[in-house]
Amino acid sequence: MTPSIPAELIERLSRAQRVVAMTGAGISAESGIPTFRDAQSGLWAQFKPEELASEAGFRAAPERVWQWYRWRYQQVRKTSPNPGHYALAQLQQRLPNFTLITQNVDGLHQAAGSTDVIELHGSIRRVRCLDNDCEEQEWPENSTGTPPKHSCGSLLRPAVVWFGEFLPEQALADAIEAVENCDLMFSIGTSSLVYPAAELPLVAQQNGAVVVEINPNPTPLSTRADYVLTGAAGVVLPELVKALPGPV
Repeated sequence: MTPSIPAELIERLSRAQRVVAMTGAGISAESGIPTFRDAQSGLWAQFKPEELASEAGFRAAPERVWQWYRWRYQQVRKTSPNPGHYALAQLQQRLPNFTLITQNVDGLHQAAGSTDVIELHGSIRRVRCLDNDCEEQEWPENSTGTPPKHSCGSLLRPAVVWFGEFLPEQALADAIEAVENCDLMFSIGTSSLVYPAAELPLVAQQNGAVVVEINPNPTPLSTRADYVLTGAAGVVLPELVKALPGPV
């Protein structure tokens, strides 16, 4: 069932000079990508999350961690953007100043046509070296077993944020700047539990922005958001785009 979209929200969105959207695991789940813990099934259920997603876990068992992420990378490559991803790409085309921030690492926003996406947690579609600040690169082909080495001599690792690591400094700075200066912010498919990302809608609101939550289930943000649209991103966002004045 599609929730009704308030006419007042459409009017505010139409008048907004700067709009930010932040997405979480929910929009990826609609494309069939399991969350990190949901993916820990079968062979991987015996391991703790920290054993598969931390520098210490990688150094202790690089082959195991590399195989886990290569399996997840291959699963991501088989998935496609859903209507929610495409609707956000349309919003970027139609709104004068639109910033997309994501906590997801799957690259589906870019596959749907979104550009200049701020990736708070990195990307599983890229790798980087473990020990040095080398430029990120695509996954090497036929890289099964032990992780290969970068040209610098350091082992390659997935270019995602692991437990115990800080968010990419530039990505976080860009995200904070965007939310501090926006007129309206969407929080889409995120649990609003993982910090510092969970704080970004509150920062936007403190700076005068209208905050809109789109989620099938209540979250800690629900009681504070100005508008709550209960439903899946792939259902709500296309309806919101249709409701905007002007050609679709």
